[in-house]
Amino acid sequence: MNKVLIVDDDIAVTNHLKVFLMQTERFESLVINDSRKVMDVLGREPFEAMLLDMDMPHVGGIDILQAVHDQGIGVAVVVLTGVGDVDLAVRAMKLGAFDYLTKPVDEDTLLSVLDAAIQHKAIRQSISRLPAELSTSDLTHGEAFAQFPTQDPALIRCFHEAERMAAGDSCIFIWGERGTYKQMLARAIHAASPRRGGPFIPVDIAAYEPTRFAAAFFGQGRDWSGAVEEAPGLVEQAAGGTLFLDEVDLLSIPVQVRLRRLIQAGDFYRESTTKPLAADVRIIAASHHDLTQEYYKKMFSRDLLYHLMTNSLRIPALQDRPGDIPLLAEYFLKVEAKAKSKKITGIDPELMALLRHYDFPDNTRELRNIVAAAVADEEGETLTLDSLPPHVRETLTRVVDEKTRSFRPRPLAEVEREHIERTLAYFNHDLAKAAEALGLSRAAMDDVLGDRKAGS
Repeated sequence: MNKVLIVDDDIAVTNHLKVFLMQTERFESLVINDSRKVMDVLGREPFEAMLLDMDMPHVGGIDILQAVHDQGIGVAVVVLTGVGDVDLAVRAMKLGAFDYLTKPVDEDTLLSVLDAAIQHKAIRQSISRLPAELSTSDLTHGEAFAQFPTQDPALIRCFHEAERMAAGDSCIFIWGERGTYKQMLARAIHAASPRRGGPFIPVDIAAYEPTRFAAAFFGQGRDWSGAVEEAPGLVEQAAGGTLFLDEVDLLSIPVQVRLRRLIQAGDFYRESTTKPLAADVRIIAASHHDLTQEYYKKMFSRDLLYHLMTNSLRIPALQDRPGDIPLLAEYFLKVEAKAKSKKITGIDPELMALLRHYDFPDNTRELRNIVAAAVADEEGETLTLDSLPPHVRETLTRVVDEKTRSFRPRPLAEVEREHIERTLAYFNHDLAKAAEALGLSRAAMDDVLGDRKAGS
């Protein structure tokens, strides 16, 4: 179980959070109501995450966070604030807090933020412990992958696998959601391969009429009447280099069979010809679908699928590696600011927090487009929420509010009653155990239950 430290001077709040986390059966929690004891406890015990109230007597949340930051204590901190304390939360994030939640805390949001915080902490720790073979700095052709700043172990492993595959000449298949920059990874493989001196030709299969793709790809031979001139196709144009086939799942079965021959036998036929031509080209194919799923197994040439899956790489979605969002945002800021001759040097924490909460359905491409739009409109030195075009700002804030900050206001008595009932159910209606977990005396528990029965 993940260990969580809950720090708040309000006993009712800490008891509620402790019982809720216990009910998930995924977290082990320790409660501290006296903020003066926090640093001693952190010095003795390791915790994956800490829920830290900002407004406490004796030692404030900001002071605790400052001490955690200064001492380099490896705990992911999620701060708890009142509705009017957003500025304080932003200060906390500048000191290294992972995120903030406003009270009363929505339980689904709490779980989502805790999971992300613990994952972020694990990623940072795993990066610090990575052996040399899983470090981007030790890639032989690191410059080829320089446009992929990352701290995600899965993506780093993908790069090392890609570099290993690049040294050969076999077909490679790349898959991942839309916008994960599959073509960029294909270019990196080409740049790291012995074919780097030859052409790299990307082919968007979706842009071709299905009936015309074969002639464009394999080339056109002169027909018997002479009315159609011969013309080399993309395979010949890419001689000595690499052909990148995006959305390969859109290929018709006849073209799949011919592509399999090209990969396996190393030759092909132009349209309307019977003379085979040697193919000096490497094929890198891509799709945003997992072709091993049953649907695609039925729709795809079995032999071609075998050749593709022999060397397969998956790019994880951006929402699966949230720790990369700040890295990529800063990287795209530098690239876009340089391209537009802007002197923009940073991203405001409030905007960065918004980006980190957003799901990015179009992945890395969408993040770059957002940063590029903000850079284009900003005349100062820092990107802020106001730097975003109005429609982009509205979309981000609406989606993030729906996901992380919205809750249905309810009477406190209703929330209390629901929580007590869930606690009782958790302990199989053992009143003594439920009262102890809730921090209530048996008499107080009887009073609450009596009120509940009277109102039923």
